[in-house]
Amino acid sequence: MPEMTRIVLAARPEGAPGPESFRIEQAPMPEPGPGMVLLRTIWLSLDPYMRGRMDAAKSYAAPVEVGATMEGGGVAEVLASQAPGFAPGDVVVGPTGWASHAVVPAEALRRIDPAAAPLSTALGVLGMPGLTAWVGLDHIAGAKAGETIVVSAATGAVGSLASQLARRRGLRVIGVAGGAEKCAYAVETLGCDACLDHRAPGGAAALSEAIGAAAPDGVDIYFENVGGRTLEAVLPRMNLHGRIALCGMIAWFSGKGAAEPMTLPAVWRMILTRRLRVQGFLVFDHFDRLPAFLAEVAPLVRSGEIVWRESVAEGLEAAPGAFLRLLDGGNFGKQLVRVGHDPAGT
Repeated sequence: MPEMTRIVLAARPEGAPGPESFRIEQAPMPEPGPGMVLLRTIWLSLDPYMRGRMDAAKSYAAPVEVGATMEGGGVAEVLASQAPGFAPGDVVVGPTGWASHAVVPAEALRRIDPAAAPLSTALGVLGMPGLTAWVGLDHIAGAKAGETIVVSAATGAVGSLASQLARRRGLRVIGVAGGAEKCAYAVETLGCDACLDHRAPGGAAALSEAIGAAAPDGVDIYFENVGGRTLEAVLPRMNLHGRIALCGMIAWFSGKGAAEPMTLPAVWRMILTRRLRVQGFLVFDHFDRLPAFLAEVAPLVRSGEIVWRESVAEGLEAAPGAFLRLLDGGNFGKQLVRVGHDPAGT
């Protein structure tokens, strides 16, 4: 009997996850029932939100059960279909999970054109991270030409597009990233006016001074991907009526960095006295905007006016290690796993 490979949640982590949190298993090849489609995974997306799904705490989505396949989106080829509109050979985006094969409801799938762009971009610059950047910048933060924005994780999957779109919209763009190589890339390739290294000596105080020097007229918008010392450094530099688009807080996942010097009362007072608007958002609430996003950004990607970068791990068995590196900032750009053959040749 044909088999598939999957990676399951072996145990809920206490604090930072490790290799022991995952287990690789073989399982019988699933068969699609009515309305279902059998997929062969080509590309798997790894994203910070997956860390939250490993915990049992109540959140906006149900946790992954111990012993169940780790959840995640992928690009896949249709092998068999019992759903109208999908046929063998079609290429789709959908919730494949960390698995070589999956059976997925047809309504959860979106067909993509392999000739339009590299298939992997459907998980990055033209996928959920790209839509997140576009929604956060325009519809959450309300960015306007002439304003100053700080983008944390500026070279990541979300931050890299947010930085480029902000530049195209006429903002002064200050990136924050980890390490000299990423900061150089943010300025030289993404077009940031400046990029500051959050790992530089001096902690949040030194980073705040550097932000002040790069933004002498203050910060109007903060695109928040990380929390931690970057948030602590940015808040004192926010202008009156500034806006914070709260997208993620990877620095605080697993309890890391939870004991920050800036306490909640100090944060709350700064939000009050500077009349800041802080809005958390989840991209899942904005998928109705996907056509408009693709209409603007896809042509820019095809023409090379928008650039993207990927970190690729080879083989499904490499997913746990790549995910753990992602949580520690070890990726450069969008983190992907090449699970199977890409018929588009990339």
